[in-house]
Amino acid sequence: MQINTGYEFQVGMRYLFGRRKEKFISLVSLISIIGIATGVMTLIIVIGVMSGFDSELSDRIIGTSSHIIVDKIGGLDDTQTAMSEIEKVDGVVATAPFVNTQALLMDKDRMVSVLVRGIDPVREAQVTSIKKFIKQGALALDGPDDIIIGKILAERMFVGIGDEVGLVTAADITVNTFKVRGIFSSDMYDYDSGVVFVSLPKAQALTGDSAIVNGISVKVKDPYNAGQYKQKIQAQLGFPYYTRTWMDLNRNLFDALKLEKTAMFVILTLIVLVAALNIASTLIMMVMEKTKDIGILKAIGATSKSIMIIFTIVGMAIGIMGTVLGVCAGLFMGYLLKTYKFIKLPEDIYYINTLPVKIETTDVVWVVCAAFFICLGATFYPAFQASRLNPVEALRYE
Repeated sequence: MQINTGYEFQVGMRYLFGRRKEKFISLVSLISIIGIATGVMTLIIVIGVMSGFDSELSDRIIGTSSHIIVDKIGGLDDTQTAMSEIEKVDGVVATAPFVNTQALLMDKDRMVSVLVRGIDPVREAQVTSIKKFIKQGALALDGPDDIIIGKILAERMFVGIGDEVGLVTAADITVNTFKVRGIFSSDMYDYDSGVVFVSLPKAQALTGDSAIVNGISVKVKDPYNAGQYKQKIQAQLGFPYYTRTWMDLNRNLFDALKLEKTAMFVILTLIVLVAALNIASTLIMMVMEKTKDIGILKAIGATSKSIMIIFTIVGMAIGIMGTVLGVCAGLFMGYLLKTYKFIKLPEDIYYINTLPVKIETTDVVWVVCAAFFICLGATFYPAFQASRLNPVEALRYE
């Protein structure tokens, strides 16, 4: 007698959901589903958080610094010529000169080390988001003694709009008095607590050279392809100029995040692997329980391949249910974390004050594929052993 083909799925589903004498197998199946769901959910959330950190830091860095910096050993004494050449490059949106120097910011009772950045306010607003960050006062450096400071620094120094502070640099050890004209907040702790802005001529005076700027900030159309513009600008200017992108300046940070994301993916995949071992245990016990059924199926014409497919379907059904449940739970938890931001972070350590979440389709696909193939691998041995059962041996004692 030859049975009809295409029955494997029906038999597999009956074995999985039908009533069994061994309720323990059903419990192990449920534990397997929960284990896989937990692993997949954890993977999606953790990878989403890592992607969120990467994206959030990129946005903050792009907002507080330019996309490309052009400088030259010893500084630039031909700023206008260099900016004109840079602006000829297709894709360049704006340029702005800057001067950086270290200084001590002080009032009557306190002293803090800061980075003094000399800027042209009009040009600087075109290459960074500094204008959007101003929370009090204005981005105005009209007077030679005007200064703009960060919110955290202002709170630490107990100063506000109109208050006076002093600056001392290595090139000019006398105390230069400045009046606070603006207070900014970028939500990046290091930036808000350690950077102040003064006019470009004043910064040049503080460094002792009124003809030199440290570099030129460049804004391009697509900051995430800044490397391509970097090559064009370098070709346009040639030696002795050299260019660096915002990714070059923060390469160690992003490399560390990428490595950590990969490591977390590998480590947390082990949770799915452990849960998948429960699938193997479930199928082994099921094969033992269904020995008589396997013998009967083979006796009436079922092939070893069909028997293997039946138990593979049972195992994969457990894996797919767990994966789908885990994906749904992971996406839901990611939505809650992203929408309500109920997990706070110390911003002096993590640069940001809430847990960022960015769940990308590519990451979810990788998680689903990893779970699928782990579950598929877990079903192979029990299904293969079931297919090798001899119907005579299976029915001998029945």
